[in-house]
Parts: sequence; structure tokens; C-alpha cells
Amino acid sequence: MAAAHTPRDSAHAAAQGVRQALGGSFAAISKWERELGKLRVLVNVGELAAGEEEFPDDESYPVHEFPEIVGFLHEQWAGGGEPSAWVETAEEPHDGPVSAAAAQRRDEIADEGGGANPQRVAALRRRGRGCCVVAPIVLHGRAWGELYVARRAGEPVFGRPDADFASVLAAVTAAGIAQTERLAEVRRLAFTDSLTGLANRRAVDMRLDEALELHRRDEVVVSLVVCDLNGLKRVNDSRGHAVGDRLLERFGSVLSLCGAMLPGVLAARLGGDEFCLLAVGPPADEVVKVAGELCDRAGELDLGEGVAVGVASTGDPIGPVRSARRLFRLADAAQYKAKAARSGEPVVAGRHGGKDDPVVRLADAPDRRSGPERRRFRR
Repeated sequence: MAAAHTPRDSAHAAAQGVRQALGGSFAAISKWERELGKLRVLVNVGELAAGEEEFPDDESYPVHEFPEIVGFLHEQWAGGGEPSAWVETAEEPHDGPVSAAAAQRRDEIADEGGGANPQRVAALRRRGRGCCVVAPIVLHGRAWGELYVARRAGEPVFGRPDADFASVLAAVTAAGIAQTERLAEVRRLAFTDSLTGLANRRAVDMRLDEALELHRRDEVVVSLVVCDLNGLKRVNDSRGHAVGDRLLERFGSVLSLCGAMLPGVLAARLGGDEFCLLAVGPPADEVVKVAGELCDRAGELDLGEGVAVGVASTGDPIGPVRSARRLFRLADAAQYKAKAARSGEPVVAGRHGGKDDPVVRLADAPDRRSGPERRRFRR
């Protein structure tokens, strides 16, 4: 099965591989959403029937209609066995002669303690399919979902060897999904601050580069709100780092809440007591309004001493912004001015004289000292 980079890619590659391996005309992978009691279809591949989509937005089925995914599997485990696949056929029962495959399948179902699922059988007939093999996907010792492969009506019915092979393929699929989920978690951690759950500096840098490309191409407004939490060192020294961490977490929640007032804003912790909001699209005035709300809410926290906030936006007269570095320097210079003045309101670059604004001059002043750009204004 091909390598995949996202859970959806992984499911698609697995479904395609299994469909081909079992000679099916159609395959699907569904996930059991336990909290909702539903089997949600992640992907459909092969010959799609009317109403089926390759990546459905909301194709799901109540799990109580498919008790084998819940009860039958657990009965197998309780008996010391392993979860195995089973076959469903749309062939109508009648009093006359039946095919050998259908008779064998009925005997197998009886031996396994199962029975034909009327919902699956009805779905097979409705979609012009003659049979299917269903294999549970088990992750970390729990039923995660199912693998479903069908053949057209009139084609050979799946047999016991096909079901056994499907069980093996489901195990391979589970291993691929597990690996993809681990990689997704690693990527999430790489772009997330572990203490606050906000984005981290790496995520901001990536998003800001993308945002400025949009700004250069389509003149989309890009705004950066840089925050320096006041009084964190005093809290750490007087009440301990556990209380200091609580202040960081609480301010992170306030930042997230205020960021949600604008569409598509990224809330992040840059490190230490430094945080930011990155807004792409909203007008500068709306961003400044949210920055003011952030100052007010931070001042109401019973820990710390409020926050110093600086804003830089391409929607203000700050001159051309050709790099992320310049926008950061402008926002950081504005934040430095806010901190020096002990301002309870945000300082906004460019709003007092455009290019002659003291904040803009400070940000653009030559600096021969080496070191990270964002430490330029620290004292």
C-alpha cells in the first residue's frame, strides 16, 4: 500500500489496495465514532453508486444497525479468539436449489454465531452489488472501524479464504492508520505549545510567510499583535513556577477567546511570556479593537499585572512589508513602546505620522548588534 501523509490519504490508499487485492469493484473504510454511536465513512473507492462520494462530508450510519462491529467482535475476543472478517450476500433465499457459495456462506454464518445483516443486504441490492466482505479494523486492542469490499451482482461470491485474507489486510490497514496517526500527532506537537495548547513560534513563522505571500499577490491585510505578559517573573519568584504556569495558561485562554472574535486568527505563544495573534484578512481597525479587548481582559486577571500589546498591520501606513522580519520588528517595537509607557491600551505602528511614527522609526533603525531579531528591543 502506498505511503500516505494524512489520515485521509492513508485511508484512501488502503481502500484502493484492498479493493484490488480482493478483486472487488468497490471498497470503503469507516471509522467508529464511539461518542456519537456512528460508523462514519472516511472514503469510498472504485465504482461508486448514486449518492456515494469518494470523500463524503457526512455519510454515517447508526452503529446499532451493525451490531457485529460492537457485540460480535467482543464475543470473539471474550472467547480467546481474534476478530475476523465475514461475508454478506444479496442472493435471495428460496426453496429451490441455491449456489454452492451461498449455501456455504449460510453454513459459515451459522457456525460463527452470526447472521445476515438486513441493512447491509438491502444496501447491496440497492447499489447493484452481489456480495461484500467486511473486516474489523482494530487499533490498540479496540475496534476502530471497518473495511468493506464489494463485488458486482453476478460476480463470484466471496468465500472463507477471501474473508481470511481480508482479516490480514485489515490488520495491515490498521498498522498504516496507526503510523499515520502517530505522524499526525508528531506534526501537531511540532506546531503546538505544550503548556497552553496554542500554536508555537514555528507555526507562526510558517503561517506568516504564507500570509505575506497573499498580501504581495492580492493585497490581503496581514496584522500581527505581539503581547508581553507583565509580572510573570514576580509571580514565579513570589508564588512559585506552578502559579506562574497557571498565569500563562489563563492568559493563553484569554488570547484564544479574543482571537476567536476575528475569522481565521492564529493565537500563539512565542516563548516565555511572549504571545501573539496573527490575523489574515480582517481590516486593521478590527484587529486593533480586539487588541484593546485583550488588554482589558488581561487586566482583569487576578494573577499578573496585565499585558503590553503592540500591533503592526499592512492596513496601516507603515510602508512596504516585504518580509516577516519587518512586520515582527514593527509589532515588537510597538509592544516595547506600550511596555515602556505602562500603557493599558495597544500601541499601533504607523498611526502617529506614518513612516515618521516613532514606532516605525524605532523598528527601521539600523542595529549593529547581533542576536535574534525579536530580542532587539528587550532591556
